[in-house]
Amino acid sequence: MARQSTAKQQTPRRHAKATTAPQPVPDSSKSAASSLDRLIHERLRLGIISALAANESMTFSDLKNLMNTTDGNLSVHARKLEDAGYIAVTKYFEGRLPKTQYKLTAAGRRALENYLSHMETLIQQMRT
Repeated sequence: MARQSTAKQQTPRRHAKATTAPQPVPDSSKSAASSLDRLIHERLRLGIISALAANESMTFSDLKNLMNTTDGNLSVHARKLEDAGYIAVTKYFEGRLPKTQYKLTAAGRRALENYLSHMETLIQQMRT
């Protein structure tokens, strides 16, 4: 005679959301964190802005290789920075090949400086 298993079969459980309230943040760091430029804070856009701050201008291919990303991903993020006025885009032909060149604008440089200043403030507050 075969032995029947008495163990109950486990059914997958759904994880309930944590019910604990988030820890309060000190007012000064809360204001510094909330004033971060969310447009620049995204990794790829921060990389684009930083690369352009260190170079007078860069081509699409140069940025794509530096950021190790796809054409579509780079173009979407570059468009957001362009729409915000942080970068200027120039399109031209070199022979028969289309080229796209990016340059950081004055507004983009100010936005990066403000972002870095806010990050430095947050770092200082966390260390004290």
